[in-house]
Amino acid sequence: MNCELLATCSALGYLEQDSYHKEADCLESVKDLIRFLRHEDDTRDVRQQLGAGQIVQNDLLPIIIQHGQDKALFDACIRLMVNLTQPAMLCFGKVPDDPVFRHHFLQVTSHLQAYKEAFAGEAVFGILSETLYTLLQLDWEQRQEEDNLLIERILLLVRNVLHVPADPCEEKKVDDDASIHDRLLWAIHMSGFDDLIKFLASAQSEQQWSMHVLEIISLMFRDQTPEALVSAGHARSAEEKHRDSQELEALRQKEQAAKRSRTLQRGSRHSRFGGSYVVEGLKSIGDRDVIYHRNVHNFKSYTHDTGKAVRRVAKRNRQARESKDKRRSALNVRLFLREFCVDFLENCYNRLMYLVKESLIREQTQQHDETYYLWALSFFMAFNRGNGFRADLVSETMSIRAFHYIERNITNYYEMLLTDRKEATSWSRRMHLALKAYQELLLTVHEMDCSQDENIRQSSSVIKSNIFYLMEYRDIFLTLLRKYDETSQPQSYLIDLVESTHLFLRMLERFCKGRKSLMFQKKKVRRRRSHSKKKPLVAETSPEALAETWKIVEEELKASGFQLSESLTESTVPFDATSETPLEEQRTEAMVRVQDALLVRLAPEALGLLRAAREVWPEGDVFGSADVEPEEELELLKQILHANLPRPSPEPAPEEEYDAAEVEEEELESVQVSEQEFNFLDFIKRFANPSIVRPYLLLLKTYSKNTPHTNHCIARMLHRLAVDLKMEAQIFQLSVFNLFNKILSDPAAAAYKELVTFAKFVLKRFFSLAAQNNKAYVELLFWKNVGAVREMTEGYSKDGEGTKPTWTEEEEEELRRFYEEHRDSEVPDIVETLLPLLSNSTRTRRQVVMQLVHMGLVENAKALKKQKKGTQIVLWTEEQEEELQMLYEEYKDSDDVLGNLLKKLTAKRSRARVVDKLLSMGLVSERRELYKKRSRSTHGKSSGKRMTEEEFNDGLTQDSQDDPGDRDDEDEEEDESEESDKEEEEEEEQERETQKGKRRSQSLVSTIERRPDVSAMVSALLQEGMSGPLLWLQNSLYSTADHRNPDGLAQDVPLVPLLEDNEDAMENKNFKKLLRKLGIRPPKNNQESFWRIPAQISTCQLQSAAAALSPREEDPNGGGEKDSSRSPPGESQEEEEEEEEVISGEQRAQALRALLLTRKRKHTTSGHTAAASDFSPTEKMDNTPKRSREKAATKRSRVLDDDDEENGDDFRMGMDMETTGDADSDGEDISAPVKRRRKVVLIEEEEDED
Repeated sequence: MNCELLATCSALGYLEQDSYHKEADCLESVKDLIRFLRHEDDTRDVRQQLGAGQIVQNDLLPIIIQHGQDKALFDACIRLMVNLTQPAMLCFGKVPDDPVFRHHFLQVTSHLQAYKEAFAGEAVFGILSETLYTLLQLDWEQRQEEDNLLIERILLLVRNVLHVPADPCEEKKVDDDASIHDRLLWAIHMSGFDDLIKFLASAQSEQQWSMHVLEIISLMFRDQTPEALVSAGHARSAEEKHRDSQELEALRQKEQAAKRSRTLQRGSRHSRFGGSYVVEGLKSIGDRDVIYHRNVHNFKSYTHDTGKAVRRVAKRNRQARESKDKRRSALNVRLFLREFCVDFLENCYNRLMYLVKESLIREQTQQHDETYYLWALSFFMAFNRGNGFRADLVSETMSIRAFHYIERNITNYYEMLLTDRKEATSWSRRMHLALKAYQELLLTVHEMDCSQDENIRQSSSVIKSNIFYLMEYRDIFLTLLRKYDETSQPQSYLIDLVESTHLFLRMLERFCKGRKSLMFQKKKVRRRRSHSKKKPLVAETSPEALAETWKIVEEELKASGFQLSESLTESTVPFDATSETPLEEQRTEAMVRVQDALLVRLAPEALGLLRAAREVWPEGDVFGSADVEPEEELELLKQILHANLPRPSPEPAPEEEYDAAEVEEEELESVQVSEQEFNFLDFIKRFANPSIVRPYLLLLKTYSKNTPHTNHCIARMLHRLAVDLKMEAQIFQLSVFNLFNKILSDPAAAAYKELVTFAKFVLKRFFSLAAQNNKAYVELLFWKNVGAVREMTEGYSKDGEGTKPTWTEEEEEELRRFYEEHRDSEVPDIVETLLPLLSNSTRTRRQVVMQLVHMGLVENAKALKKQKKGTQIVLWTEEQEEELQMLYEEYKDSDDVLGNLLKKLTAKRSRARVVDKLLSMGLVSERRELYKKRSRSTHGKSSGKRMTEEEFNDGLTQDSQDDPGDRDDEDEEEDESEESDKEEEEEEEQERETQKGKRRSQSLVSTIERRPDVSAMVSALLQEGMSGPLLWLQNSLYSTADHRNPDGLAQDVPLVPLLEDNEDAMENKNFKKLLRKLGIRPPKNNQESFWRIPAQISTCQLQSAAAALSPREEDPNGGGEKDSSRSPPGESQEEEEEEEEVISGEQRAQALRALLLTRKRKHTTSGHTAAASDFSPTEKMDNTPKRSREKAATKRSRVLDDDDEENGDDFRMGMDMETTGDADSDGEDISAPVKRRRKVVLIEEEEDED
């Protein structure tokens, strides 16, 4: 031992007889040992030295037993022992392959086994139980963080000790004898620690320890089987006695047969030499017969392999090893564990399994912790079945969710078994655990079927209908049998798989018998090829295209402020240090990459690459100087874009790719789910596969070691294939017949009556078939699928049947000539062109395609795949372009331009191809020009320009009564049938919906004077008491108009009701009608919750819509405004023109000055509302200072109040519109409000002068 370690261990104390005397520095010494362990090397030298010095047995355990009242020392000792008892697998990561490290691994394991023996005493677990009990008595409010850590460390210490593997060479215990593990379990029981485990599993306040508890329980029952615990303390049943008697009878028959064989081998007289014989007809290595030098009685066992060295089997081909065998513990231990299982099922199982399952689903556990869950599910459900089945005790794990969870884990384990070959053994064990859990679920469902309770039987019927309906649960056994690999999966796994398959098929057969028709789900995976164009390496480089590209790039960079995202800056690498390309060439390549990014209009990527290249190559300022300005960077990018940079010459394309567009094929899978009527016999036919039959026959080779139930499962499956499906020929195989021969000649054949009967049946059928088919004996050498079985039993196909049609030399030359003539033509399908030209008219398309491939004219059949109409025609000839241009000029003024073009084009193409060509030829500037026009289209609606106020109002006058739904119907386009153009059509449809939304928004907004229907709606809503919501809506429209960007870059603004009255109004039917009239759209889908003001509505339109919400009251001077609103449009325009002529420019300037003075005084009402809120203009007017209100006269106050209540912010917006002189506004529309405002302002100015 190291001197420092030795000194530290000596400073702990010493053991004198049964009393331990600790030193003064005991606590510090324990902490020093913890620090030593923290810095040990890969060989775990500190751990080995402490183990050799028996530090746990002689110091740590006596300290915690005799000095447990010292809390700090107790905590440190527990912490140190948790580290020392850590499993060797965790210390080394895995079982080392290196011999030196393997030795260290075994040394650490031997020390752990010594620790386990020292813990197997009641005194140790007594102090651990008392401490844990004291800590658990504390409430959560009183429990400190140190208390929780101590609880967890005690649980980890018990888990580590239980995890130590047994040493069979040292123990050499037989069944019913107490091993070290049994003694440890008994100490746990006598100390009451098992009761604390059950409390932690059932207490709601201690659910954080659920995973530790489950680990401890699984390690406690590590060597046990549910059947052994169920039968503990009970007399053997009649079934067990019968099974034991059968086994004894088979052994007795074997012994008697061996005795008879030895008697026959003994000759009548003794022979000193034994004799030498010549075996006629059996050739030796040479041409002579074999000379046999042994007793003639042993000749039956003669083989040529006698005396040969046994051939060594490669390690990768060896059968997987079985896990260690289960042993039967002492009776008192089994009785204690049995009572533990009963209490655990009644009080803890459902709750603990629920908590563990939730932790696993939320990934709150460590890796592979689901194996403890799978073990507990299979173990305790099996115990429940054997100990008087009660469905309520295991209700948590008896559900479809449990089936799904286990099926998913089986699939995952199998995938990892294939990919992680180094850990194949571990993945195989996990897969076996999952299979056992799945088997136990099926056994429990079967037990529920036999229950006396009708509700339980009904529940089992529901579960069975689900697992039989879904394809994943039906096909899992087919998949596992087909993928069985004896080199990675042990024979015990195959036994459980065969027995589970037998149980599943029996349950499925009974389920189908009670029903006339049974539907099931079927998933079909369809694989198809998707053709996607590869992006061209370099975009168009014409001067016009470069100018357009630079304009877009420049706008994008200026909009972003020349700022780049952090992810883009980090991912941009212009230099490859590992490349063999010289630095000068890499600099040129970086410049080319910048130009390519600019050509495809990726401005941020180009700027990021330029800056990264500047850092790599700062010399010469090739990529700009270090302190370059953004404008200089912009100019540098422009120079790079227009520069003629050297590019590597592209590789020549192969001759087969004569098409202009390179086609990339990738395989896509689409799963189609359908329902079909279930047929049990058809399902069994899927088992008639050599890869499924082979595992059954592999397991049958060990028939003498198998249980009678396992042999029955094998015989039943083979019987289904041979008798039910009448495919006994699939079992006609030489190795199977050799196995049948062993079974028939076995002295204990009477114990395998079922196998003997089946073997005789198969052999009888074979010999009857061999009499008819002289090739049957040759067929014994091969495994046969369904087609081979049919040929073997029904007869082989005659010569010439099913062979490929022959081609003469003249036909081949003719085909070659026609193909060379038409290969460069623009025909959509060359095979359809060749078929009528061939002299042999009986040739099919498939025959021609296969012959072209065989002659090497095409690479594969996919190159000649029949194209769907109008999907793959890419090239346009000059004649077709001229035809398209001529047709466009002819039909460009029609209502349906695109529809007419598609009908008149000679070469039929898809809608998307024609649209793309029209755009590329410059005949149209955008797609909307090709949309179908409405029959009642108005001026300005079909163009892409923004509508003026006059055009907008005129359109409203004509279409005010149109139904929006009718307009939607008129704008619908025809659906496309071509599958390959779906993506393009979806893009067009989205753009079309956007344009329809624009037209709807524009067509539904009106001004005050032109929309009497809106006034009627407002009046009706006012009578209903909705003045508050109307004021809120008006204020929202004014606020949106104030913040609407004049550049046209706007977004939809949601109307968010904050008050209860406004929320009720949004549910009112009449209020919704008003919203639609004003152009406000409802929520589109589930992603939106509020009505929104569309972005397409201009500022003027918003102001007009808001003004329309003001209530119409009689004007004191005669109500001219009201009369004008009711007058026809022509008369109102004449009146507005006359009124506008009265107002001179000087008066307007005076009015503006007066308005500015008023705004300065009324500062509280000068600001506009920033967002849609629940405040009205009336409420704002209440905040006017008292000084201005007292100064105003009665008449002025009345007029101002009336105007403010009616118009609100429209008062100011109208004046702002006149001042700014907006070209889009119409003077006639706002002339009447201006006159009224002027009158109010002049009166106010006169009063101020007074």
